[in-house]
Amino acid sequence: MKRIYKITGEAARVAAKREIDAAPIGHIATIAEPNRNLDQNALMWCLLAELERQTDWHGNKLNADEWKDLLSAGLVQSKVVPNLTGNGFVILGQRTSKLSKSQFAALIELIYAVGSQRGVVFSEQEAACA
Repeated sequence: MKRIYKITGEAARVAAKREIDAAPIGHIATIAEPNRNLDQNALMWCLLAELERQTDWHGNKLNADEWKDLLSAGLVQSKVVPNLTGNGFVILGQRTSKLSKSQFAALIELIYAVGSQRGVVFSEQEAACA
């Protein structure tokens, strides 16, 4: 049986410790930062839409999904491999749904940085996305 404890205060911390103390040898305990939240995800898609609308990548118009693939691959060490037909490539990157909140914040900062370098004007609408 798998149990997950969100450390929200001292009572949750005590309950998690009690569970660890009672766990049989060989079980695994993981302490992790929470994954990205829905507000971060909404903001990311708003920013990616602005990149899609206002700029290109080396002469190629990218849609928001393609910008996400490109930028998330830039955030982590990714592999690039030939596709199945051999006439293109696939980036094997990290899924944004698996990013922690701090990793996702770094991705959002990367989006702002790349957009800024390319002259993208991020409007006040992004505040409504978060």
